[in-house]
Amino acid sequence: MFRRSLNRFCAGEEKRVGTRTVFVGNHSVSGTEAYVAQRFCDNRIVSSKYTLWNFLPKNLFEQFRRIANFYFLIIFLVQVTVDTPTSPVTSGLPLFFVITVTAIKQGYEDWLRHRADNEVNKSTVYIIENAKRVRKESEKIKVGDVVEVQADETFPCDLILLSSCTTDGTCYVTTASLDGESNCKIHYAVRDTIALCTAESIDTLRAAIECEQPQPDLYKFVGRINIYSNSLEAVARSLGPENLLLKGATLKNTEKIYGVAVYTGMETKMALNYQGKSQKRSAVEKSINAFLIVYLFILLTKAAVCTTLKYVWQSTPYNDEPWYNQKTQKERETLKVDYVFTDKTGTLTENSMEFIECCIDGHKYKGVTQEVDGLSQTDGPLTYFDKADKNREELFLRALCLCHTVEIKTNDAVDGAAESAELTYISSSPDEIALVKGAKKYGFTFLGNRNGHMRVENQRKEIEEYELLHTLNFDAVRRRMSVIVKTQEGDILLFCKGADSAVFPRVQNHEIELTKVHVERNAMDGYRTLCVAFKEIAPDDYERINRQLIEAKMALQDREEKMEKVFDDIETNMNLIGATAVEDKLQDQAAETIEALHAAGLKVWVLTGDKMETAKSTCYACRLFQTNTELLELTTKTTEESERKEDRLHELLIEYRKKLLHEFPKSTRSLKKAWTEHQEYGLIIDGSTLSLILNSSQDSSSNNYKSIFLQICMKCTAVLCCRMAPLQKAQIVRMVKNLKGSPITLSIGDGANDVSMILESHVGIGIKGKEGRQAARNSDYSVPKFKHLKKLLLAHGHLYYVRIAHLVQYFFYKNLCFILPQFLYQFFCGFSQQPLYDAAYLTMYNICFTSLPILAYSLLEQHINIDTLTSDPRLYMKISGNAMLQLGPFLYWTFLAAFEGTVFFFGTYFLFQTASLEENGKVYGNWTFGTIVFTVLVFTVTLKLALDTRFWTWINHFVIWGSLAFYVFFSFFWGGIIWPFLKQQRMYFVFAQMLSSVSTWLAIILLIFISLFPEILLIVLKNVRRRSARNPNLELPMLLSYKHTDSGYS
Repeated sequence: MFRRSLNRFCAGEEKRVGTRTVFVGNHSVSGTEAYVAQRFCDNRIVSSKYTLWNFLPKNLFEQFRRIANFYFLIIFLVQVTVDTPTSPVTSGLPLFFVITVTAIKQGYEDWLRHRADNEVNKSTVYIIENAKRVRKESEKIKVGDVVEVQADETFPCDLILLSSCTTDGTCYVTTASLDGESNCKIHYAVRDTIALCTAESIDTLRAAIECEQPQPDLYKFVGRINIYSNSLEAVARSLGPENLLLKGATLKNTEKIYGVAVYTGMETKMALNYQGKSQKRSAVEKSINAFLIVYLFILLTKAAVCTTLKYVWQSTPYNDEPWYNQKTQKERETLKVDYVFTDKTGTLTENSMEFIECCIDGHKYKGVTQEVDGLSQTDGPLTYFDKADKNREELFLRALCLCHTVEIKTNDAVDGAAESAELTYISSSPDEIALVKGAKKYGFTFLGNRNGHMRVENQRKEIEEYELLHTLNFDAVRRRMSVIVKTQEGDILLFCKGADSAVFPRVQNHEIELTKVHVERNAMDGYRTLCVAFKEIAPDDYERINRQLIEAKMALQDREEKMEKVFDDIETNMNLIGATAVEDKLQDQAAETIEALHAAGLKVWVLTGDKMETAKSTCYACRLFQTNTELLELTTKTTEESERKEDRLHELLIEYRKKLLHEFPKSTRSLKKAWTEHQEYGLIIDGSTLSLILNSSQDSSSNNYKSIFLQICMKCTAVLCCRMAPLQKAQIVRMVKNLKGSPITLSIGDGANDVSMILESHVGIGIKGKEGRQAARNSDYSVPKFKHLKKLLLAHGHLYYVRIAHLVQYFFYKNLCFILPQFLYQFFCGFSQQPLYDAAYLTMYNICFTSLPILAYSLLEQHINIDTLTSDPRLYMKISGNAMLQLGPFLYWTFLAAFEGTVFFFGTYFLFQTASLEENGKVYGNWTFGTIVFTVLVFTVTLKLALDTRFWTWINHFVIWGSLAFYVFFSFFWGGIIWPFLKQQRMYFVFAQMLSSVSTWLAIILLIFISLFPEILLIVLKNVRRRSARNPNLELPMLLSYKHTDSGYS
C-alpha cells in the first residue's frame, strides 16, 4: 500500500492537468532542445497485502478485530493480571494456537501474492535504446520507452502500437484476462509508423503523444500522435482504443510488435480495475459476534453480582477467609446466499456461435453451421423456403462477407500447397465469425483483407475485390456497424448491420414488415438477430463524408460525440435486405440452473462487459428473462434522448420507481409471492449509465440517484448489467452488500476480469474455464461448470448452513450449561471464587469430552437427502434471512441451557440434603458434588446432540458413545492414581466412590431425563404435526431452530 501511494505521489505535476504528453523513445522532438525526463510512476505491480515490516502489527490488528479473539484476549489478560482460581493457560494456549495458525495461513497466502508480483515485475522485456534491443526487467520500463513484444507474450504495460511485422501495421490480441473475451481483437498502428519494423528504424522516430490521464475504462482512449520530420511540420494522427494495447492482454498470430509505453505500473487500466483483497465476514460470524456481546454482558453481570456479594459476605465477621485453595477460530461463508452475480461469457455461455438461419426480403433460408475449432462444418442439406430474387440473395451474402471486422489466419496444409490452405477466421466478436461462415455455406467466401482490399469468392468461384474506404465501428448507442467499400467498377456502397430497433428507422417503411415477422420469431426463440441494409453513395457525397470523418477522428475533445454525429448522418435512407439469426450456445444446464436459483428465492444479476443486445439475447436464452418479463432500460440509448443526460436519467428513475411501487406490495416479505402473481420486471443498465448514477453531481437535484436505483433493483426479478468494466462489477457487488439487512452476495466468473467481483462478494466462486485460472485462484470455491452452482448452493450450501448454525448455537448452549452451575455455586460458597469443577474437567470439557460429537455433526449431518434438496429448490428458502441464527432460535437455546443448568445444580443440591449417601454413613464433599453435576452435564449435552442428529453413520456412533465412554474412563483414571506433580489429591477415588452409591446412579439418570424431557416432548409434537401436514415434502425433519414459513409458496 505504501509503495502504491509512493508511486502515485511520484507522478508529480502531471496529475494536475487533464492530459499527459509522452515523448516516444524519451527523445526530444526538437534537435536544439535537451530532453527533460518526466516523472511518472514506475512499472511495478503491487497486489500483496503485507510487507515484512507491517505483517505482525497489521495481521494482529485484523485478527483482534474479531470479537471472539478480542474476548478471549481480555479473558487471558484478566487471568494473568488478577488472582483467579484457574490458570491463564486454559484460555491463553487455545488463543495463541488460533492466532498463530491464522497468521501462518494469511502470511503464506500473501507470500504467494508477493511471488506472483515478482514473477511479473522481474519478467524479461526488450526495450529499444540507441537503436539496440536492451534486455531489462519489466519493473524498469518507463513511460516513453519503446517496447518490443513477441508472439504469445503478455504486454508489460499499456502501449500505443507503432508497428508490427505485418505490412499493414495490424496485430491480433486476446484480452481474456481483462474483459473475459477469448476472441482475437485487431489493433492498428497509424499509417506513418507502420514501416518502422526494425530497432534501427524505430529509434529514428521523433514523435510526441498527447493523451488523457489514466482512467479504468477499458473501452475508452483518446489521444493524438504528432510525428516530426526534418523537412516538414508535425503530422498529427488520431489515436483511439484500436491503437492501445493493454497490459494483461496477449499478442497472438503476430510475430512481433513495437509499442511505446503510455501508462505503467499501478496506472495501467488493468491495475486501476484491480480490487484489492478485503477481509470477508460472513453472516454466521456476524451472528456469533452478536451472541458473544450478549454472553459477554451476561458474564460481566455475573462477575459484578458475585464480586458485590463477595464483599458483602466478607463484611460480616468471621466470613473474611477464602473458601478455596489458591494453588488449585476464520470460517468461510456458509453459502446462505441472497444475491448471485454471474459473468456471461464463458460462465453462462460456451462463447461459441452457431449460424441458424437468415431471411432475405422475407424469404427464409435455413441450414445448420457449427463452429468447430475455427472451421466451418455443415450438417445436413440446406433448406430453402420460397427463394428471393437471385440478385438480392447475392447482395445479402456480399453484405455478410464485407460488413465485419473479421481477419484471416492462413494455416498451410501438410503438403504446403497454398491452394489447399484452410482459412481460419479471427474476430473480436464470435457472432461475426458465425455470419461469415454462414455466407460461406451459401457459396460466398470471405478470403481476407489485402492492402486495404477485401476479397470475396462468389458462388461462381470468381474473386471479387472491394476497396475498404471506412469502417463505422459498432457502439452501444448506435447498436449497428457499417462499412463503406468501392467496387471494381467504381461504385461506392455502404453496408450496414445492426439491431432491428437501430436499423428499421433508417430504411424504407415498406421494406420492414416482411423481415420484422422473422426477426420477432427468432428473438422469441432466444436467437441473436441482426438486420442487414445497404445504400449507394454518390462520389460527391462521399467526398463530403470522407472529409467529415477525418475531422472527427482528429478531435481530442468530444471525439466520440463528433464521430457519432457523422455516423448518424451517413447511415440514413438505406434499403433493407434481410436479417440473420445466430445462437450463442449456452453451457449445459445453464437455463435449468438459473430457474432453480429463481425458484429458491435468489436474485440473479448478470454482470458482463459484452454489448447489450448480445447479453440480452443470452439472458432470454438462459431464462433469466422470461417472454412475459417487462424490461426497464437504463442505458446510454435511453438517456441520449435528452440534451442533459442526468435530467433524462432522473425522469426514468422516477418513472420506473412509480411503476414498480404501484405493481408490488410494500412488504418485502411477500415480494417473492408477488412475483408469481404480478407482472415480472427485469432491469438493464450499462456501464456509462451506472457511472452517472454512482457519480452524480452534488449540485444536481438528482443526487439521490443511487437510492432510487436500488429501490428499482429490489423490485425486479432479474438485473442485467452490460458493458461493465471489472471495477464496475465490484462496485455493483459492494452497493448490494451495503443494502439494509446486509444481504449475502455470491459472485461467479471464469476470467481475470471477474477477480474484483469475486473478491468483493461474500462468496467468490471461480470456474476453471478457457480464460485461465485467475478466477479460480482468487475464489473461495472452484467449480468446473456453471451448472454445478445448483448443487453447491441448494444442497451443500443448505446443509452447510444448517450444520454451522447448529454448531454455533450448540457451542453457546453447552458452555452456558457448563458455566451456569458454577455461577449458582457462588451463592453457596460465600462468593469466594471456589471452583465447582476440578481443573482437569475445566480444561477437558471443550477439548475432549464434548468436541468430537459436534465436529462430526457439523461435517456429516444431512437432515434432508441431497437429491431432495437439489430437486426442490424451494427448500432453500427455509434458511433465508439467516433463519437459524435469529433472535428466536438464540433465545430458545439460551433458555434451554438455563433450564438444564438449573436442573443440574439444584437437582444435585437437593440430593445432598440427605445427611449420608452411603450405607457406611460417610458424607460426600464438595468435589463429589461438582463431579455429579459435571457428569450430568456431559451426558445431557451429548445426548441432546444425539437427539438432533438425523443422519447416522458409524462415525457419529463412534464419537458420541465413544466420548461418553472416554469421560467415564478418564474420570476413573484421573481419580484412581496419586499424581506426584499435584500437591493436593482432591479427586483421588472421588468418581469411583460416587458411583458406588445407588442413589447417585438414580439421581444422575433422573436429572438427565428431566433435562431432556422438554426436548423429547417437542420432538414428538413436531413429528405429529409433520405427519398430519398436507404437503409433507416441504415440511423438513424437525430442527427446533429451523424456520417454518410458507415463503410465499405453500
